[in-house]
Amino acid sequence: MSAERVCGVAELEQDMPIRVEPNGVPITVIKDSEGVIHAIGDTCTHGDISLAEGFVEGDTVECWAHGSAFSLLTGKPQNLPAYEPVPVYVVEIDGDDVLIDPTVTKEV
Repeated sequence: MSAERVCGVAELEQDMPIRVEPNGVPITVIKDSEGVIHAIGDTCTHGDISLAEGFVEGDTVECWAHGSAFSLLTGKPQNLPAYEPVPVYVVEIDGDDVLIDPTVTKEV
């Protein structure tokens, strides 16, 4: 499989997560305060909650339902109740296109 366009860089607002589904895989895409674009698994590992509905603070996104924050860099939860990480995906930028291959995760 190859990376596919999920959105445009211009469509992303700082610290405002969006949900995309390349090949049906739910992924949260976030442009952080430094302009870096991150892609992590969209579903909180504590409950079936979309992280795209959460709150971004620094390099984490917090699940609105139970408060677990996940690292945008590693996918690891920073606090309970979640204890399992979410996957972190490789992001490619081609011009204004944000590309993600949902079968390629970062080694963290």
